[in-house]
Amino acid sequence: MSVSTADIKLLRESTGAGVLDCKKALQETNGDFDQAVELLRKKGLAAAAKKASREAKEGEVNAQVSADGKVGVMVKVNCETDFVARTDDFRSFVASLARQLMAQPGLNSVDDLLAAPYIDDSSRTVNEILTEMIAKLGENTIIREATRFDLDGDGMIESYVHMEGRVGVLVEVGGSDPGSEKFANLVHDLALQIAAASPRYVAETDVPDEIIAAEKEIYRAQLAEDKKPDNIKERIIAGKLKKWYSEVVLLDQEFVKDTDLTIAQLLDNTGKALDADLKIRRFARYEMGE
Repeated sequence: MSVSTADIKLLRESTGAGVLDCKKALQETNGDFDQAVELLRKKGLAAAAKKASREAKEGEVNAQVSADGKVGVMVKVNCETDFVARTDDFRSFVASLARQLMAQPGLNSVDDLLAAPYIDDSSRTVNEILTEMIAKLGENTIIREATRFDLDGDGMIESYVHMEGRVGVLVEVGGSDPGSEKFANLVHDLALQIAAASPRYVAETDVPDEIIAAEKEIYRAQLAEDKKPDNIKERIIAGKLKKWYSEVVLLDQEFVKDTDLTIAQLLDNTGKALDADLKIRRFARYEMGE
């Protein structure tokens, strides 16, 4: 049967599918719009499956914090090319996932998010919308990481997104009132620090024993041919470990805005000024390519 240009245009706007695909879908369903949409969805599923094996390293990180600083969310979505990552469709989809994480406290993982009814269309799951996005964008698209922080006691949560969504940070700091400008500035500086310096742990006590043991084994291997006595080697290993801590442990890092201070010292100095016991409770950092 013949179909009108207006119907084809409406179907294209509703599904994002190509003109010829929309025309064929309407012809195959005798002009039934809803059936045509469903047919295109089924075809989209097939298209998405073919694209799912393709490497996706580009994309965007979106992080948001509630107005009261008590809830923070962050999501990382990958696609194949920077071109698609900059499109309005892709960015709107990523932003909608952040809104959904903010609106629904039970979503604490990618699996939870994928299984949930989509915030802008509760008749379909996020996973179903993702499949449609893959078909529409023409690229493999993956919700890689998702997290939500709910404030545990006093303090505040801060977010920071750098390099147009290539790096994102959430950090939770306790011990003071978010209404304090000095405290708020500190927490913001900590978010900047985490973005710039890529720590892996808050404190040395957070580093798993097996990770420390593996580092020490690397250092021992490096010194295997050295003729120094074992007690000297152990001191060298301790020094190397201390340097490693200064790279991967947030509290041990030099403050990027003042390298004469460590983050632990910055926290202590600010806490004394505020007469407060400040503590970095947790952080998350997402980066494209990781």
